[in-house]
Amino acid sequence: MNKTELKEIWKNEEKVAHIHGWDFSHIYGRYEEEKDLPWDYKKLIEQYINNDMYILDYDTGGGEFLLSLNHPYNQTSATEGYQPNVELCKETLLPLGIDFKACDNPANIPFQDESFNLIINRHGDCNAKEIYRLLKKDGLFITEQVGGDNNRDLVEMVLPNTEKPFPHLNLKEQKKAFENAGFQIVEEDEVYRPIKFYDVGAFVWFAHIIEWEFPNFSVDNCFENLLEMQKQINDKGSIEGTIHRYLIVARK
Repeated sequence: MNKTELKEIWKNEEKVAHIHGWDFSHIYGRYEEEKDLPWDYKKLIEQYINNDMYILDYDTGGGEFLLSLNHPYNQTSATEGYQPNVELCKETLLPLGIDFKACDNPANIPFQDESFNLIINRHGDCNAKEIYRLLKKDGLFITEQVGGDNNRDLVEMVLPNTEKPFPHLNLKEQKKAFENAGFQIVEEDEVYRPIKFYDVGAFVWFAHIIEWEFPNFSVDNCFENLLEMQKQINDKGSIEGTIHRYLIVARK
């Protein structure tokens, strides 16, 4: 395949780089990540949750994961700040009786003090002091987060010398922030694991979806570097980067 044909394919991926909720099915089978984390986020929550609890999923995305927990709807709340997902949540969560509210400020979540026994947050921004305010006595906060070193090797491949957008996102600094807010850390972990792409088009789609990690990325801006990625795939079958994840379970 020549350069012109490759560019056309990649620019088509660029055009369709949109998601509904947090749905990466467009590139399923074309990439792999989070296959070998030392924890299972859902199973971890299931160890602590019970049907008597009032729970909040802060930054719920499209609510897909929250609904998979099958928690009583009248004791379930959720927030989301990304406008397309806000509209999706209004359509899917509110009719079920889930208390959904739009919120894009982690320091000002629109619920009363001590409203929840459990707050969960996966890959969303969070504020330790605000989480503490919202939890009842002995309440739990469970979060799996994307670390500040996430995909840095992939960023360097296409956008060399790009600054880290969130350098403070690591277990050491975030654990300290939660302890300073008054929490007791119950569980903690931090890992680096591989992410693999089996075609450049899948990477192009991915980089546009998480644009905060790949600022100013486009096929036109990064075409020569994308061609280098294509050479790696031709030689090795994939391009590989590194994801950064950390986990905190904290009790008020």
